[in-house]
Amino acid sequence: MVGLGGDEPVEGAADVVVAIDGPAGSGKSTVARRVAELAELRYLDTGATYRALTLALLRRGIPIEDPEAVADAAKAVDLTLELAPGPAGVARVLLDGVEPGPALRSPEVNARVSAVAAIPAVRELLVGLQRSLVGVGGIVVEGRDIGTVVWPDAEVKVFLTATKHERARRRSGDAEGGGETAETLARRDALDSGRAASPTKAAADALVIDSTTRTIDQVVDQVLGLIEVARASRLR
Repeated sequence: MVGLGGDEPVEGAADVVVAIDGPAGSGKSTVARRVAELAELRYLDTGATYRALTLALLRRGIPIEDPEAVADAAKAVDLTLELAPGPAGVARVLLDGVEPGPALRSPEVNARVSAVAAIPAVRELLVGLQRSLVGVGGIVVEGRDIGTVVWPDAEVKVFLTATKHERARRRSGDAEGGGETAETLARRDALDSGRAASPTKAAADALVIDSTTRTIDQVVDQVLGLIEVARASRLR
């Protein structure tokens, strides 16, 4: 069972939707969170929904290599999104009514989340959940297929990237990323970009930003500039 928890607030509903996509280690989580805070928008990490589902499946002993078993089991998982009260704040991902915490970033989840996310039935289920929240408006949404699949009408679309070496360096020393190795990252890249359902790629109208040699502040400032233009356009 997946769904949207809490009451949907109307504040900020008329504001922009910002889609920030990119592979692991590109800096999108840090950029998205900071942009949401500075632009006073809500924030949703869609990857956390796939991680929460993967965690639930692992806890239930579901064989991840069996797509049909995964698809069937996913329907029964109690996974919800809870909006932040007001026009800003982080949307919470709840598994059985509780935030999973650090377990979402465990090596076991890191190693299997891409395989789970590649299953079309899983993507259909979770994209529907994500859209129910994004449709409220006024939100920065982070993921791999936001600008192409989840919300193609986003007023601001950004695709963050970096060299494989730099992304692996960042993830290997990132506690939130579970100390992911270059080999694990390469496998995830191959699965995420090569899957038939919603592969990781930049939308045709997205601004591609290479963060390899840029600071977080430089990238954030560029995205904030795009938001300013988009907001001004809405007022015309």
